[in-house]
Amino acid sequence: MAEVGRHRHGWLSRLLFGTVSLLVAGMLLLSYASAFVNPEKAWFFTLFGLAFLPLFLLTFVFFVWAALRHSSLTGFLAVVLLPAFFLLGRFYQFKAPEAEREPTLKVVSYNVGLFAMGSLGEDRRLETADSVASFLCGTQADVICLQEFFLPNTHNLDVWLRTRFPGYHADYFVYTNEEGHFGNVTLSRRPVLYKGKIEFEKSANLAIHTDVQLDSTVLRLYNCHFESYSIRPSGLFRSLGRADEDVVEDTSRKMRRSIEQRPGQVEAVLKDVNACPVRSVVLGDFNDTPLSYTTHRLSQGRRDSFVEAGKGFGATFRTLWPLLRIDYILYPRDLQAVNCEVPKIKYSDHYPVIATYYEKR
Repeated sequence: MAEVGRHRHGWLSRLLFGTVSLLVAGMLLLSYASAFVNPEKAWFFTLFGLAFLPLFLLTFVFFVWAALRHSSLTGFLAVVLLPAFFLLGRFYQFKAPEAEREPTLKVVSYNVGLFAMGSLGEDRRLETADSVASFLCGTQADVICLQEFFLPNTHNLDVWLRTRFPGYHADYFVYTNEEGHFGNVTLSRRPVLYKGKIEFEKSANLAIHTDVQLDSTVLRLYNCHFESYSIRPSGLFRSLGRADEDVVEDTSRKMRRSIEQRPGQVEAVLKDVNACPVRSVVLGDFNDTPLSYTTHRLSQGRRDSFVEAGKGFGATFRTLWPLLRIDYILYPRDLQAVNCEVPKIKYSDHYPVIATYYEKR
């Protein structure tokens, strides 16, 4: 009887292992597909893309377990894992490339998170804003692109930008209400030739574009802030602990709305990009991972600064670091990325992306 019990236990454990490993591997395969499926048609694919790193790690654990047990699933799990090793470079880079020559252009993209830093008090916001401005000026970037910029109505926006960023031309589009000014800001030390905006339907998010004069050419920079999830992770985790169904349902609704809105916003930007008479950089807070439809569409014809010239984890969202990289600088192929950094400064719930380039000969 004891031998029969052991046999039955072994059979059940193998069945459980096989079922769970196949389920996880199947979700990893769906995460690969998430970059090619338009979320307007199947929004839930984006969720698998968001979970790519955890799914990869789980599948790898099951692969090792299967290999040690000489399971028949070993080969299948190895095949499922193979594409992931080619995709991991979008999240982590081991070594930055050697610079062939000195860079001629430095660009910063930073979602400053309303300068809130966990506090909505005006004094604290202004203190954080001053710290951010000091840090950004210290980068000596040629172009600085800010998303979720906020300044209270008690301050004149033009004067504040001119005072905090001496030597920079300011291009911005902000929504103004009784609390203050909210929107995107682009600052350039290079001459600005043209500027415009792309407003998104039924959204406070937007993109602005700025043409800047380089040494002998013109470059357009699209400063984008695509639809946010509008979810506070800390509040969600607390509500899950209390099994608060209303909060979970509200979170699900917000996520679906955000996921379904972004493709239309991306296409609005790409329509302008395709009609643009000069080469362009697309950057900002995409609110999507490297394995997403948003990033896949915007990367066509452009290179990812972190993938080409970064080192370490490229994650830009502080709360779930190192899982989420949602801020990007995508540049045209006639530029060469020299370096891409993601400094771990704590002025926002995002980290900035700083990249340098030179013109290809």
